Amino acid sequence: MAFVQFSQVSLAFGDRDILKNVTINLQTGSKVALTGANGSGKSTLIKVLAGLTAPDSGERAVQKECRIAYLPQSGLTHHGCTLLEEADKAFQYGYDIQNKIDQLGSQLAENPSNMQLAEDQAELIQKLDDSGWHRRQSLAESVLLGLGFLRSDFDRNTEEFSGGWQMRIALAKALMQNPDILLLDEPTNYLDLEARSWLEEFLQNYKGGFLLVSHDRYFLDVTINEVYELFNGELKRYPGNYTHYEKVRETELKTLMAAYEQQQQEIQKLEDFITRFGYKATKAAQAQEYQKKLDKMVRIEIPESLKKIHFTFPPAPHAGRLVLRLNGITKSYDGHTNVLNNLDLTLENGQRLVVAGRNGAGKSTLLRIIADQDKAFTGEITPGAGVKIGYFSQDNAETIKGSQTILEYLEGIAPLEFIPKLRDMLGAFLFRGDDVFKSLDVLSGGEKSRIALLQLLLSPVNLLVLDEPTNHLDLHSKDVLLQSLHDFGGTVVFVSHDRGFIEQLATQVLHLEPGNAKYYPGDYKYYIEQTEKTGGESLPEVFPSGPSTGSGAAVSGPSTTLSWEEQKRLEAERRKKEKAISGLEEEIARLEEEKTQLENKLADPEVYSNGEKAKSVQREIEEVSKKLEEATERWMEIAE
Repeated sequence: MAFVQFSQVSLAFGDRDILKNVTINLQTGSKVALTGANGSGKSTLIKVLAGLTAPDSGERAVQKECRIAYLPQSGLTHHGCTLLEEADKAFQYGYDIQNKIDQLGSQLAENPSNMQLAEDQAELIQKLDDSGWHRRQSLAESVLLGLGFLRSDFDRNTEEFSGGWQMRIALAKALMQNPDILLLDEPTNYLDLEARSWLEEFLQNYKGGFLLVSHDRYFLDVTINEVYELFNGELKRYPGNYTHYEKVRETELKTLMAAYEQQQQEIQKLEDFITRFGYKATKAAQAQEYQKKLDKMVRIEIPESLKKIHFTFPPAPHAGRLVLRLNGITKSYDGHTNVLNNLDLTLENGQRLVVAGRNGAGKSTLLRIIADQDKAFTGEITPGAGVKIGYFSQDNAETIKGSQTILEYLEGIAPLEFIPKLRDMLGAFLFRGDDVFKSLDVLSGGEKSRIALLQLLLSPVNLLVLDEPTNHLDLHSKDVLLQSLHDFGGTVVFVSHDRGFIEQLATQVLHLEPGNAKYYPGDYKYYIEQTEKTGGESLPEVFPSGPSTGSGAAVSGPSTTLSWEEQKRLEAERRKKEKAISGLEEEIARLEEEKTQLENKLADPEVYSNGEKAKSVQREIEEVSKKLEEATERWMEIAE
């Protein structure tokens, strides 16, 4: 079994501790998510695991011949060869083994009676066979196609691909290496839904171990079975998927928050006393004692995820039931096959429509047409009375420039009632502390995109058209955005590659294929159910126009209505399972706390120096550990 192991690893940048006595063990079969606030050091920890950054202290142990593949967040480019030639570089490990086999073959030809050479060669031949190297061409094609490349891309030069596709090439190469340990830093950033689904299945079946960072909750839930949280330089392990971690962590944070508030009250009393009596001779000594107590106090810090931030949009201007009607919309590029072909659609007030489909199906094109950003099409668009459109895409970032600070820029465009809330809003979009005083000219593309999204949310509109709004947001920011969109009083049309975000927001789905479209009058789960029934086959026809169904589309779709008895039965079953899961989560949190207390007790000199007491506490720890394991297994069975 291959492994990479940390023991008491520490690393500091200047006076800031990034890692403090961190211990972690990754091995064959590990399926790990690494989580923590932006800037907490997740990428640094991965680089230390990969051997790219040396720690200040502690040990990093790697089993002999354990192979590690590392994918950074961004910055990788490829050039000088075709896509397939670049992919073939992932198999260098096999080429090296083949060279050794050939060298041993030459030595054996000169000395055929040397049994050691023959045994060494046979061992290498077996290792090469087990690695799948002889199937490298079919593996390369399978991975590249799974990640969204076309066969026609295989002979293209790599420098022809954009930045996002460059990172897909890098991801493909990491997967094709078939390493013992995969380290993936936000691998889903540049993937559409189809590629994410393929990667989910790949990781579910992966025989080696992996650790990954992702801001896609659904992706994490279906791929990992343990979570490590990095907070204030310390690393803590949570068994179970990501949703389970969040619920257990929420219980812990309630206790932490109570302790934090109690400490803040104590700090306030001490500071008040020092301020009032620090200069009075009769109280000076006591004030100095209080100051010493303050200086020695270990301050409790609260994760950003606990600082609940919520804001609402400016009230949506009044609009009628009809928001927008599209008739016969047709769009092509350079005279090629129509991307959109005779498309009809009616949007009604209050809808949250997600536009789904593969890359190149015309999703962004349709959103630009709806937002009146693209006028080079045929057909007719009729807006409803009083409709005001707000449009967001990654291109919005290009308009944000100048010497103003972020805070000054937003104060200049925000409605007056929102100005006192801007710091909280900026915090929700990952601009915290002194970040708000950054000049617009020094911001990265991702930072500008977040500003552009927040700028749009401050505008009084009643039709939001959003193209990939969750890019560059972490899970906490996505939750804030999601809640705001749920509270929004208008209509939303959006494209997203984040399945969890789609599932929680969309009320209808429009699926596009080049020149073809189909409307689904239900949420995303309903859409998945219907497409699975047809085996994911290509859509047979452009959906026809017709009278409004009252669900906001120009067509009627298959019914999702269940009998009242069936609905009641399913709802009762769901409530029963939710109650069981909630009870188990409370039990797991209680048992973990009990185990921590016992472990602390065992570290007490009065206990560990007394053989009988130590054995008794150790037995208690073993009993609690067994109960904890059983409760976690029951939770996972019900959750699945």
